[in-house]
Amino acid sequence: MPSTSKKSGKKKEVKRELAATYNEFKQFEGHQYTGMKIGRSHKWYYDKGEWKETKMTPDLWQINYAVVKRRAGKAPKGSGVPVGTEYHWYILAHQNVRKLDANNYTTSLTGLKYKLAHKRADKEKWSVTDKTQRKRLIKLLQNMIKELEKEPAVPKKEVTRKPSVRKTRLKRKTSRSTS
Repeated sequence: MPSTSKKSGKKKEVKRELAATYNEFKQFEGHQYTGMKIGRSHKWYYDKGEWKETKMTPDLWQINYAVVKRRAGKAPKGSGVPVGTEYHWYILAHQNVRKLDANNYTTSLTGLKYKLAHKRADKEKWSVTDKTQRKRLIKLLQNMIKELEKEPAVPKKEVTRKPSVRKTRLKRKTSRSTS
């Protein structure tokens, strides 16, 4: 049976490798990037936040959500961006909600987030201008529309209902009068 010291040694080695590879240049679809490797993931816990929403039209709400999020585990020492780095993300998501009682709902958010820009901790400016961020957002939304139009429409479940008593009586009357 392997000793626990060997296991913890391997874990430390993996963490060191993750920290070392974070800032290495990587390739994805012909583009160079740094940071987390494609396919890896984070898990976060959100503190009690404040979600404010304002009804704009019968079906449109403006939302504002502010909260501190905390990593579920510990980041490998030396990995990640410096403290003070900022990001501007655009989120496209489904929010599924179910009312539990007069004041409580369950809610889940599933979707995509897209990085429009970042601001390094030691810089005064964002990685791209507001105008470029807007262009990137427009392109993202146009591409999303194209993808949605490509997807086949999901057929609605056919509801098989028993014919109403009235329709059955009408059919009987009609078939009797034509015979």
